[in-house]
Amino acid sequence: MEPEVQEFLKRIAQTVSVSLLFFLFHMTVGLYLNWAFFEGSPHIGNIIYYLIFLITLAGLIYFYYWLWKGKL
Repeated sequence: MEPEVQEFLKRIAQTVSVSLLFFLFHMTVGLYLNWAFFEGSPHIGNIIYYLIFLITLAGLIYFYYWLWKGKL
């Protein structure tokens, strides 16, 4: 296999795997532990969950930028 194609497929695999890890973590914590839902008023768990969500989302976007900025 050509090195350019191999590098491209490696980037795609990393993008998909990190995305799945991100979504599965936030689905588990947010939906299954009910930290994503407000029951009446926001609780400390909701605030911590959404802060962690925003920080990890920024990290995910930075990772995508770092991964895809170079030439193939």
